[in-house]
Amino acid sequence: MRPGSPGPAPTRVTWPVVGGRWSVVGGSSVGGTAWELRPLLWAPPGHRDSPRAPAGRIHQQPMANSQEPEQRFFESQRLRLSYWAWGDEDARPLILVHGGRDHARSWDGIAEAFAADHYVVAPDLRGHGDSDWSPGSEYTTAQYAIDLLTLVERFDRPVRVICHSFGGQVTFIAAGTYPERFDSIVAIEGRVPGLFEEPEPMTPDRFRTHVEQRRSLETRQVRRYPDLESAIQRVQEMNPRLSPEQARHIAVHAVREDGDELIWKFDNWSRPGVRRDEYTLSEMRGFIEAIACPVLYLMGSEAGVMRGMERWVE
Repeated sequence: MRPGSPGPAPTRVTWPVVGGRWSVVGGSSVGGTAWELRPLLWAPPGHRDSPRAPAGRIHQQPMANSQEPEQRFFESQRLRLSYWAWGDEDARPLILVHGGRDHARSWDGIAEAFAADHYVVAPDLRGHGDSDWSPGSEYTTAQYAIDLLTLVERFDRPVRVICHSFGGQVTFIAAGTYPERFDSIVAIEGRVPGLFEEPEPMTPDRFRTHVEQRRSLETRQVRRYPDLESAIQRVQEMNPRLSPEQARHIAVHAVREDGDELIWKFDNWSRPGVRRDEYTLSEMRGFIEAIACPVLYLMGSEAGVMRGMERWVE
């Protein structure tokens, strides 16, 4: 992570856990001035067809002074999942786990910074990027965690992980379940279920709302773009801090062709608003206390997770 212009002085809270230690650091907003990190991409609804790699009018030229990674695939829970790799396979493994409605290629800058002495792997989570979509409409944290563990098991030694947002939630579950497989974790505003409010028990009324929400997705119109420039403009609107080159890079890998138009790759059913938290805060504490490796938690001063995470750590 390359430092940018100085931001507000970071605050650090250290919380000892079983077998390891958490360091919580707060500074300028992610994507802002203190850290040059990948942005979280928001986009309109995806599409229910099986995703395919972009082609034709989508020109995937690498960013300036960047190396193009190798794309590979692995099988998990009957799905074919994509990942991208940088560096020497014999080097120490580093896995980069993106957040919801994002994709692995958002990590390119971070991956290249570590590729000199790590074998860097960035998976597309199920329902994202070039990975398969889940049959039906189910995307649970447990499924994502099993996918990550399937990838982790390909290595003969503990892995290092950098994760963001929902990718943090997935990593915490995986590392708490198999602590011996993780060497260290850097969580960039990693999501913790129940941090702001505990999940409410399921009732007939709540399930009715859940059913109606899912059914509404079946008739919701897919946002379409006539060309790549329109998609790039949307990315820039959602994160004005991106340079034109960064916005183009993210958009190129975030869309696919559908007829004469472009749509986002991610499955709309994977959206956080549709996915109900399966774990309470007290349950998550059990997973996190089981993590044996060091954890560095980075929070942006403008991020909503900042106060909630500080309160939880204290």
